[in-house]
Amino acid sequence: MAVAAAAQRAGLGTIYAHRLRHAAATAAAATAVLAEGGSLAEIGQMLRHRRAVTTAAYTKVNIEALRTLARPWPGASS
Repeated sequence: MAVAAAAQRAGLGTIYAHRLRHAAATAAAATAVLAEGGSLAEIGQMLRHRRAVTTAAYTKVNIEALRTLARPWPGASS
């Protein structure tokens, strides 16, 4: 009831705790698959999404993983 009441006060419509838990679990699973090398297309198939933009909403960028890929610009002083 608390989740539904808070959602109503925030103008989000009817949202119950189960839906909130499902969204969090889906986001965690999608992020884990992405971290292990899965593609957005594969995650989209797993979640039965039709559009990549829908799948992307469930994933989070791993900043530490990006730092390992980042390289200084050639010729730039550090």
